[in-house]
Amino acid sequence: MPETFKAILISRDEDKNQTVEVTELSEADLMEGDVTVAVEATTVNYKDGLAITGKAPVVRRWPLVPGIDFAGTVLSSDHPDWRKGDKVILNGWGVGEVHYGAYAGRARVSGDWLVPLPDGISAHDAMAVGTAGYTAMLCVMALERHGVLPQRGPVVVTGAAGGVGSVAVSILSGLGYHVVASTGRSAEAAYLHELGAAEVIEREELSGPARPLGKERWAGGIDSVGSHTLANVLSMTAYGGAVAACGLAGGMDLPASVAPFILRGVSLLGVDSVMAPKELRLEAWRRIASDLDLGKLSALSRTIGFDDITEAARDIVEGRIRGRVVVDM
Repeated sequence: MPETFKAILISRDEDKNQTVEVTELSEADLMEGDVTVAVEATTVNYKDGLAITGKAPVVRRWPLVPGIDFAGTVLSSDHPDWRKGDKVILNGWGVGEVHYGAYAGRARVSGDWLVPLPDGISAHDAMAVGTAGYTAMLCVMALERHGVLPQRGPVVVTGAAGGVGSVAVSILSGLGYHVVASTGRSAEAAYLHELGAAEVIEREELSGPARPLGKERWAGGIDSVGSHTLANVLSMTAYGGAVAACGLAGGMDLPASVAPFILRGVSLLGVDSVMAPKELRLEAWRRIASDLDLGKLSALSRTIGFDDITEAARDIVEGRIRGRVVVDM
């Protein structure tokens, strides 16, 4: 009998009704790829929550094992870059959307999708950072490339108590930025100050319809919310500033004016973590290892087991998750 392992499988019937079950798979059930990895840790991201609850069309292949990121050890490889025993990380590339993902004991993927686990970071810590934290670092790097450095002025982070936001606050504060954290959960103010936020503002300040131009309040921002929130952030960004947009927790629309762009020279920087080129990924993880205070990971994350994934997926979609969720497999 082949060795089996637990996996979460999302299926859909002819009427497009979705079901989620825990099942047993073997390596023979995995999809194509030239590297097989023993999954040691994964996470529950907002996108994973949408996939498991079916609240957004994240899954585009049926049936599917969800889970968009993992860290683990190579079991076998036909790829020239990887050998048995190598420690690796995967983020994105359609895994957990069109390719079997992390919520299983094994994953078979393309070796081109993997990056090495940085020295000094465990698989658990890498997933405390996870795709959310890796995306946050991509946003920080985008702001830096645009010249939004600490001396330019404050930087706002929306959805600050969430996964992307928590890591963004921590990284930015560690780099010397004056961080303005926006959250809809006022009870999390102490948590955000602990991560390094200099100011905490209520989400309501940014959630209504935006004026074409507002008072210049920050040199830049990192937004994971979208919709009216992003429109307000743009309207309040100072001359020549920039906002890195990476999420849509508040909606996919952008009811904004062109005024910030043509009157203040504000730039909107789109940040994609799913298909980012390998060179950018390697730089992001190098920067995470050097610029993120790993001592803060325990404050911004909690750990669950495999059997708790489905409940955590529901909680993250309902806004009941603070920071990051690590799954020890």
